[in-house]
Amino acid sequence: MNNQKKNGRFDDLIDAARSRQQRDQPQVIENKATAYGKSTDPNYTRTTIYLPKQVHRKLKAIAATQDRQMSDILTQLVEQWLLSLNQGEE
Repeated sequence: MNNQKKNGRFDDLIDAARSRQQRDQPQVIENKATAYGKSTDPNYTRTTIYLPKQVHRKLKAIAATQDRQMSDILTQLVEQWLLSLNQGEE
């Protein structure tokens, strides 16, 4: 014997609510990123560094005024430092 008692009005209300929910729910459109950032670029590795708060504030302010990313400035500085080490070995 079927234990589920079907109440026509109640089921009709549930069906109507589900239909309205599906109708009113915005269609999900999958956004595929067209621009790749450093977080998805396999040539980059995420790292963490600790800076004194005052140094971080100054770096952040200068990066903003130059419309650059802090990571780009730090990369440039580390590359210069590495070059200076290599030149000292010659």
